[in-house]
Amino acid sequence: MEYACIGIDMMNKVIEIYKKNREIINYLIVGGCTTLVSLGAYYGLVFTVLDPEKPIELQAANIISWIAAVTFAYFTNRKFVFESKNKNMVGEAGSFFLSRISTLLMDMAIMFVSVTVIGMNDKIAKLIVQVIVTIANYVISKFFVFQKK
Repeated sequence: MEYACIGIDMMNKVIEIYKKNREIINYLIVGGCTTLVSLGAYYGLVFTVLDPEKPIELQAANIISWIAAVTFAYFTNRKFVFESKNKNMVGEAGSFFLSRISTLLMDMAIMFVSVTVIGMNDKIAKLIVQVIVTIANYVISKFFVFQKK
């Protein structure tokens, strides 16, 4: 019986932590799912219709997977993370895509400087960049895209 009480107390703590940090936890979950969409689209394309050995087809697969991921991220962030009620979905989606393009450019710039200019290991640099871009995406989405009226 004592173990049941400990389990209930633990569950209540988890629920309390979730309620306090709901937005960030949901953002991380949605981000993980977005990564799966991106990888799924990319691998689906290169294993079926596009040849990654051909530079143009490699980039096409990369761009299509980015578009699929950002589209998925927009709708899931809108509903599950920021709970947007904005009636102007076209404008909101446009802002979301522009913000993601800006963090894509940030990603590319930081990778260029850290790997090409400074000589940092690309795997380590990419991990650091992913953290920076994830934080930037959250901040931009929260304060510029999905603003509460």
